[in-house]
Amino acid sequence: MPGSGKSTIGVILAKRSSHDFVDTDLLIQSAAQRSLQDILDQDGYLRLRELEEEALLTLDVHNHVISTGGSAVYSAPAMEHLKRNGICVYLNVSLDTLRSRIADYETRGIARRPDQSFEDLFEERTRLYRQYADITVDGDGLTQEAVCSEILEKLGTIN
Repeated sequence: MPGSGKSTIGVILAKRSSHDFVDTDLLIQSAAQRSLQDILDQDGYLRLRELEEEALLTLDVHNHVISTGGSAVYSAPAMEHLKRNGICVYLNVSLDTLRSRIADYETRGIARRPDQSFEDLFEERTRLYRQYADITVDGDGLTQEAVCSEILEKLGTIN
């Protein structure tokens, strides 16, 4: 979910594991030469999801930590591609924690239906995140470093 810490924790995890880091939101913005919010405003949320799927399906990297946009889970082909080539980590954070971290829900660049509340988005995506996760880390009350330590510990059990 937006606000779960994907990008920040991804960078820390990449440093701690000596891997490169890719943020697909930045790939999308760079390719489109526009912000995510501009894409949403001009082309709609479905177009942003298409661009995210394209970015993920063309991604061919190894030994990288990849921070996807929160809507990556809407694309079964993209998620299958990621799972074939790596391990999917779900950063599970409560709705209350996300609310406290996101002050700009309406202007954040979130691929959602125009009538969709944050609560509805949370419920809808949580089911998908759990479906695709190889590892789930509960991040409420943990520092970013503690979340990274837990991810690395869990990765050690499946590698």
